[in-house]
Amino acid sequence: MSKKLIIAIDGPAGSGKSTTAKLVAAKLNYTYIDTGAMYRAVTLFALRNNLMGKTNEIIKMANELDIVLKFVDGETKITVNGSDVSKEIRSFDVNSNVSEISTIEGVRKILVKKQQQMGKDGGVVMEGRDITTVVYPNAQVKIFLTAGIDERAVRRAKEFLEKGTEVPIEKVKENLKNRDFIDSNREASPLTKTPDSIEIDTSNTTIEEQVDLILEEVKKVLSK
Repeated sequence: MSKKLIIAIDGPAGSGKSTTAKLVAAKLNYTYIDTGAMYRAVTLFALRNNLMGKTNEIIKMANELDIVLKFVDGETKITVNGSDVSKEIRSFDVNSNVSEISTIEGVRKILVKKQQQMGKDGGVVMEGRDITTVVYPNAQVKIFLTAGIDERAVRRAKEFLEKGTEVPIEKVKENLKNRDFIDSNREASPLTKTPDSIEIDTSNTTIEEQVDLILEEVKKVLSK
């Protein structure tokens, strides 16, 4: 596999994007890029600085933040201005506010530019909400992962528990529904499935099956 492709994966929260994308990247020896972590980082600093609701100040801050993503030992490490915030960005508080930050067009423009720079040479598996539509509309492989709300809520609650926070399943489900609505209805880069994206419902498929389906698509593209 000499040619380095751009593999773009979109989908709602809890659909399995991160886990699947990491494994696909590992199989292909590609770079895994979690764009959602970048929006979470901006959200974390907006919360820390009491900037929620102050759009212009958030945009200014986002432009000044030095956000660096690295994939180390199977985990995304994210530093902001040299400080590791990998754990803090996964908190329920950040989870509950990240969609609001993601609606800010100025923030999206700043982060999309960074993401396009990261993947410009190919050999990347990039996942998020607008990868197939805005960041890399010309990606050679486009995937849309989805899953039922109940399944996604169970997964997300389990993630919180593994990180030491117990959140009631109904609260998690409500948070996901809210994020789905905001992500799909925002004016700037809403979450949508492009006609040329391959949809995979992860509700009843194993991680291995999801990875194999994507790798099959990669083989098809490379053989053309």
